Amino acid sequence: MARIHLDQLRHSYRAAPRDDVPADWALRNLDLHWDDGGAYALLGPSGCGKTTLLNLISGLLQPTHGHIRFDERDVTLLDPGARNIAQVFQFPVVYDTMSVFDNLAFPLRNRGVAEPEVKRVVEDIAAMLDLGATLHQRAAGLTADGKQKISLGRGLVRPDVAAILFDEPLTVIDPHLKWRLRSKLKELHQRLGRTMIYVTHDQTEALTFADRVVVMLDGEVVQSGTPVELFERPQHTFVGHFIGSPGMNLLPCELDAAGVARFAGHAVATAARAPAAGRKLEVGVRPEFVSFADAGIPVQVERVADIGRLRIVDTRCGEHAIKVVLDEATALPQAAAHLAFDPEHTRVYADGWVVAPATPAAGVAR
Repeated sequence: MARIHLDQLRHSYRAAPRDDVPADWALRNLDLHWDDGGAYALLGPSGCGKTTLLNLISGLLQPTHGHIRFDERDVTLLDPGARNIAQVFQFPVVYDTMSVFDNLAFPLRNRGVAEPEVKRVVEDIAAMLDLGATLHQRAAGLTADGKQKISLGRGLVRPDVAAILFDEPLTVIDPHLKWRLRSKLKELHQRLGRTMIYVTHDQTEALTFADRVVVMLDGEVVQSGTPVELFERPQHTFVGHFIGSPGMNLLPCELDAAGVARFAGHAVATAARAPAAGRKLEVGVRPEFVSFADAGIPVQVERVADIGRLRIVDTRCGEHAIKVVLDEATALPQAAAHLAFDPEHTRVYADGWVVAPATPAAGVAR
């Protein structure tokens, strides 16, 4: 295993990219540290640079600028075989004509491991992956999730692996089997402590698997943090929108000289008062931190969606929609009502970035 440092990483697929043209770059100015043995996720929409970054780490690509270090070793120019990386791709890669046992044993036999040790390790990993009953069957007969377990197992059998990389590994898995394999990955990480980096566009996969999540947009990291940090303290409006269901309420605002936010003529208490400059100023608050009150922002209640123990209430103030999440025991107001925002979870954003009174919050990449 290894501590991974991405040092001022940039990558372009163009022959002569220009620094002043953002569209020329697939990745821009990434500087990340990942600890040995951690579980990490790269989360973002299609085209944001997740797979490019994964392929740079594995050595399938070499960066246009910057360095990749495993511990203190610069591996930027090393080929994939010299990095000791295991990679699990979107579509299962297995040897269909081989048995499950021989698929799992393949990396060990290539390294000259003695057969008794091969048998011991393969049987241990197969038991962890619930493949014990199929060890002597041909891989061609397995379901998609069974084949993906083989791909995972080939990385786990190797004691020298620096990290295991997953590129949207559950895409081809049936929905009712996804949660089982996702839970198995989390369990394996906790038992083995291998460094794992997981690429996905699915927030549920990222937040349930990873200890820290890197949220990417247009080739940049907009925030890196724990699931709780991303939910409660989004440093960019994209994080607030992309994480959470429903996403963060974002409302246009103005700031007065004292740094007080005003939406639709009403003062809104926020987590930090600070002057802000930007073409676009917004107040952001998650629906979970909005409540009905005797006074506050006047709204009309438009509809209520019951989602079990919670209800999502759609309200409107003028042309602006505001969502509220309530538990089932909370009484609903009549059509005309007022909303209050929790000040500790209400923030001001300037051109997408959170307004902070002093230094930027930890985990923000600008």
